[in-house]
Amino acid sequence: MALPDFIDAHHHLWDLEAVHYPWLMARGVKRFFGDPTPIQKNYLPADFLDESAEYRPKASVHIQVGAEDGLEETKWLHSLDGCPAAVVAFCDLAAHDAEARLDALLEYPRVRGIRQIVGRHVDEDGQHGSAALLESGAWVRGLKALASRGLSFDLQMIPPQMPAVLDALKQVPDLKVALCHAGSPWDQSEDGLKRWQRGLEKLAELPNTVCKISGLGMFNPEWTETDLKKIVGPVISVFTPARVMFGSNFPVDSLYRDYTSYWRAFDNLTTGLSADERSAVFSANAQRFYRL
Repeated sequence: MALPDFIDAHHHLWDLEAVHYPWLMARGVKRFFGDPTPIQKNYLPADFLDESAEYRPKASVHIQVGAEDGLEETKWLHSLDGCPAAVVAFCDLAAHDAEARLDALLEYPRVRGIRQIVGRHVDEDGQHGSAALLESGAWVRGLKALASRGLSFDLQMIPPQMPAVLDALKQVPDLKVALCHAGSPWDQSEDGLKRWQRGLEKLAELPNTVCKISGLGMFNPEWTETDLKKIVGPVISVFTPARVMFGSNFPVDSLYRDYTSYWRAFDNLTTGLSADERSAVFSANAQRFYRL
């Protein structure tokens, strides 16, 4: 079965001369996903589109990637021709002027939503203080401002945060939410995966949520298709094919495997779906969610 036309619903680009990215400038600093040294260089649309001769997306969604200034990053992305098709920008939703910042981002027509990370890895989150957002009334007001403007929220979190995440999202029932990286399944022991799946089931009860299968190499750099099946299968079962998308998380996930390997694995792991279901998870869901 041939892979349908697909949309890469989660990737990054950067130009180190055009935009300042503190983490890309910090040489020799290991991150939660490993050693970033191989990717601490420009990564432009041509680099992304040349990742694979076999698998090339028909469109893609750029997710903010730690630029010092989210508006500057968004402006640069809009100077690029055609790629990406949509932008998920950064905004500090807990800031006193969050609504003004959102309105400034909305001046750029490819902006579809916001990502503000609440969880990366327990060892790194303490340094960033990102988990404190989940206790912030100002942050929830920011989420409401997103919803009122028709913008979505890309949610990056870790499984222990699920109860607090649910408490926050239940206060904004009309907000469209895309869970990044399948909910960050760091603990892939049998018990860890059971706890992770129970969290997914709770989140899936919120009808406006979808799940992106992306970034899986971060949690298991030596993955096999058997390993990925333990993630892909439960995500599709819990959210159903109508609420799942695939993303590469490149170039970060290029630290572990090439682009072809990821999409070949996603292809193989979805052969049990119908043609319409495969079309949904590979393309139609992302097209609808991000209004492509």
